[in-house]
Amino acid sequence: MNCKSGPTSWFVFNSSLLLGFFSFLLFPETSLGVDHCAENNHGCEQLCLNTDLSYLCQCSEGFVINDDLKTCSRKDVCRSVNHGCEHICVNNADSYICKCREEFVLAEDGKRCRKCTEGPVDLVFVIDGSKSLGEENFEVVKRFVAGILDSLEVSPHAARVGLLQYSTHVRTEFTLRDFGSARDMKKAVAHMRYMGKGSMTGMALKQMFERSFTEAEGARPPSAGVPRVAIAVTDGRAQDDVSEWADKAKQNGITIYAVGVGKAIEEELLEIASEPPEKHLFYAEDFSTMGEISDKLKKGICEALENSDQHKDSSAGTLYKMAQQSSVQHRYLFEDESLSQSAVRLTHAKSSGSRSEEKQDQCKCENLITFQNYANEEVRRLTQQHILFWYFYFAVV
Repeated sequence: MNCKSGPTSWFVFNSSLLLGFFSFLLFPETSLGVDHCAENNHGCEQLCLNTDLSYLCQCSEGFVINDDLKTCSRKDVCRSVNHGCEHICVNNADSYICKCREEFVLAEDGKRCRKCTEGPVDLVFVIDGSKSLGEENFEVVKRFVAGILDSLEVSPHAARVGLLQYSTHVRTEFTLRDFGSARDMKKAVAHMRYMGKGSMTGMALKQMFERSFTEAEGARPPSAGVPRVAIAVTDGRAQDDVSEWADKAKQNGITIYAVGVGKAIEEELLEIASEPPEKHLFYAEDFSTMGEISDKLKKGICEALENSDQHKDSSAGTLYKMAQQSSVQHRYLFEDESLSQSAVRLTHAKSSGSRSEEKQDQCKCENLITFQNYANEEVRRLTQQHILFWYFYFAVV
């Protein structure tokens, strides 16, 4: 709780009430129904609230009133609570949001940060094994896949990875449930046999959509909110239609990155890749630049993880709301809701300190507020007596 404004603020607060009361005694015919905010140069920075005898200054949402009870300052929640953000705390109205530096994403607790590729993701490679690729370039593609695997935290609870190779037919090299470590996956990739025939890219996308992301093959259910990502690597024109199954996959929440090398057709890559293409389509004239594509692709996967539903709802801080709970119980000590808002400094909860200190400060504030309520009630009682006095006086005269 924050009781710093204490006696001084209470004196200023009640002085305005007493001044209005004595003006009522001297000029009873002009004190009732007066718009004090309009009549006086109130000096309130944001809002002015009329009371029976005077006025009070208030602040808009997201601001707190200063010690002068006139001006307002924006709430700096990040500085007023122990937010626990590992990297960056950002004020967000009455709460806060934890954010992470580049190449990091929020952990599930919404506070800690981890490398972006350490998060949960279901990832399936769709690799072109057609004759046009050639065995030598196929080895380059295998090293490309191994490099992506090195950047991931592969485990049943983090990244699950599957791989399809296609030519005139589609072969499942391993599913999302087959391996629990990057080491085992890289061994499987190293032993992968080059198919070396046609290029049925559409058929491969169909199998990826219909089977690879099913729970039977190790994918987590959609309700888990785990990002689903496919990386399609091709070096030439497909011998079948790619748009139908690429569209179905994208419409069902699968993010597709299209990697084209050499003779790959741009129009076909655009049909495969998710929107926007500048983030999901990568092209290289030859296989010597696959390393550069790998770095860009890792960054793209990082962004996909950061923007996933699993992280959107976990970023808002909650400690400040918890800290406010001890102040809520004091709001109802005020007869008028507006008075509780104007005396906002009296109801702020302390963000640190022992329980015994908080209890002592709480008692002090409760006593102060109780005394304020008593004084305000006495002013109202005297006002009523004064009105009755003048009523009977004029009745007798």
